[in-house]
Amino acid sequence: MLAGWLIGLWPFLGIGALILAALAWFPASRLQFEQSIESLYAESHPRLIDYRVSRNTFGGDEFVIVSYADPDLFEDAESNKLSQAAQDRINALADKIRALSGIEPGSIQSLADALRFPYGRSKIREFLTGILLGSDGVTTAIVARLKPPGAAAPPRAETFREIREIAAAHELPAVVVGEPIQVHEMFRYVEEDGGTLGAASTGLLMIVIIVLFRSLRWMLLPIIVVQVSLLWTRAVLVLSGLQLSMVSSMLNSLVTIIGIATVMHVTVRYRDKRATLGRVDAARATLAELIVPTFWTIVTTASGFAALITSHILPVASFGVMMTLATLMVAVAAAAIVPAGILLGRVTQTPSVVPAEHLIAGALSRITGAVERAPLLIGVSMATLMTVCGAGLFRLQVETDFSKNFRAESPVVKALEFFESKLGGAGTWEVSFPAPARLTEEFLGQVRGLADDLRQLELRTTQDRLTKVVSITDGLDLIPERILFTRLSLETRLGLLSGIQSEFTSSLYNPKAGRMRIMLRAMERQPSETKLKLIEDVEQLARKRFPESNATGLFVLLTFIIESLMSDQLTSSLLAGAALTIQMSIAFRSLRIGLISLIPNIFPILLVIGTMGWIGLPVNIATAMIASVSLGLTVDSSVHYITSYHAARRRGASVSEALDATSQGVGLALVFANVALVAGFSVLTLSHFIPLVYFGILVSVSMLGGLFGNLVLLPLLLRMVDARPYGSSDPAPACDV
Repeated sequence: MLAGWLIGLWPFLGIGALILAALAWFPASRLQFEQSIESLYAESHPRLIDYRVSRNTFGGDEFVIVSYADPDLFEDAESNKLSQAAQDRINALADKIRALSGIEPGSIQSLADALRFPYGRSKIREFLTGILLGSDGVTTAIVARLKPPGAAAPPRAETFREIREIAAAHELPAVVVGEPIQVHEMFRYVEEDGGTLGAASTGLLMIVIIVLFRSLRWMLLPIIVVQVSLLWTRAVLVLSGLQLSMVSSMLNSLVTIIGIATVMHVTVRYRDKRATLGRVDAARATLAELIVPTFWTIVTTASGFAALITSHILPVASFGVMMTLATLMVAVAAAAIVPAGILLGRVTQTPSVVPAEHLIAGALSRITGAVERAPLLIGVSMATLMTVCGAGLFRLQVETDFSKNFRAESPVVKALEFFESKLGGAGTWEVSFPAPARLTEEFLGQVRGLADDLRQLELRTTQDRLTKVVSITDGLDLIPERILFTRLSLETRLGLLSGIQSEFTSSLYNPKAGRMRIMLRAMERQPSETKLKLIEDVEQLARKRFPESNATGLFVLLTFIIESLMSDQLTSSLLAGAALTIQMSIAFRSLRIGLISLIPNIFPILLVIGTMGWIGLPVNIATAMIASVSLGLTVDSSVHYITSYHAARRRGASVSEALDATSQGVGLALVFANVALVAGFSVLTLSHFIPLVYFGILVSVSMLGGLFGNLVLLPLLLRMVDARPYGSSDPAPACDV
């Protein structure tokens, strides 16, 4: 009945869908991109709480550093005095940076300012080595703190562009580094590459589809369904106040997979019907056969993504909402547009032959025959493969070297290479602890002791070392305790220290908040386990002297970000798996079918994630949720396969005949859809942002793994559980029409 209704109203449904898409265009174009690392943590995450406490206590700690090499930095090799030309260059560069509206003007730190006093220059130079001066004696840096985001500050993108222009115009080649720069570049690449590569991917998909089906109609129809679904989804997101984030940047890609897979089943089924039926009858018969299984594919796919709503991380939960909404939008768009796409205009009576269709059909028939002839061998082989791949889950590593998110030739990585080879670590962080409202020599002795303990981590020859430790006692040690015959009080020395560097004391000590910190630097470009061990070692040393101390900073947030994203993925995946099993059991009125349908959908997860563990490919920001994504994408193939199999069995076909007929029909659609999608997603390998490259590759492998599972493993399981006679008198599963 529903199929007849869709066919009868196709002009109104098609025109209505396009009108709604046109109306959705303006709000959809206003969808914003949330560019905050903090949003990738649960509000209750202790690392995020520590970071916010530190920011509120000591002010924003988002620094940018401009660095360059000056062969004439000092008057001579033995001197601690800057040459006049070098001093002029530093001051000119510092003044240009200070004038930027996005920079805190009083935060500028430079070698020229630090060495302007003629006394104690050797001590100051030693102290600043690794901060503003390289160990080579020719590399220098200017450090500036960014204003916090808000009404008083311009967009970060504008500030970073201006700083880079200043660095590029400097008479000596200069680089710009800092964690905020890396975070900004990450979001910029995701946003820019997402749009550019999305268009390229769509173009390649269109080419592949037209090569497969040699028809503009079948090329345009899935693309229109996908684009209309995206417009509707984006418009609803804007109206509901939701924003895209790093996690939801996969929205376009995943909607493309769902939309093309949905339409591809219609394409293959309609072409078969059209060979013997008229256009309207073929369309009605196609929709009648596909409406119910498509309903269940949408329900199971949506529920898989809906499991992410349980996440404590807002962007992950929002992504679950977005993908659930988008999946439902694909169903509505397909129902409105596909009948119009089929019936509008003239359709050739005899469909053209798809290239290699007979070869693919022959291969599918041989696969089914192999399952029939050697079920034990194939079953043992698949079980062994899943076990071996599953063992790789215990070898997974997390990527926390944030520079690995960018290509080696990118400006971000080149700048980091220069800075970390000349000036030490670019990773800036801290360890903070309670402090009295009035400093005492006894308390400062404890602080000095902790700083000395931490400097032992500088002496390590391994990567897990600090490259610089800066405490308030380091600054005080630059001020003499006596001038002539007068002993200087602690308050006087603190005042003199503020005169040398205005923000030095306030950036390390807040008497009102009762908090002090020691600033640390470490190498940004180092493996995850190295960073984690270093953070752990720092906190252990600090808690020996100050039990309530903790390490925090952007360096720490970026180190734990993947762990944060993965924290509740196991729960979400288990919920998705349970929902899939229940819904498949309801759809086919069989708990056995519900249980076995889960296995081929788990197979690509084990294949992808387990292989990542075995080959040492770390989990990064774009692959942290690959399990949930994979489960949501492969289940629709199982629904269509089992539905077609049951229909064949109800017509009186034997198990072997039903499996062969299903592979020739549904299997062909699955192969075509996967070929087109893998070709389209190959464009992502051109991204400047490495996690997008990984995402394109791993989703492609996951789809191919799902294809293998549904064409080899699922027939094997169906053959095992369906050994009884099956005739037309048996009750029809809910998915049969």
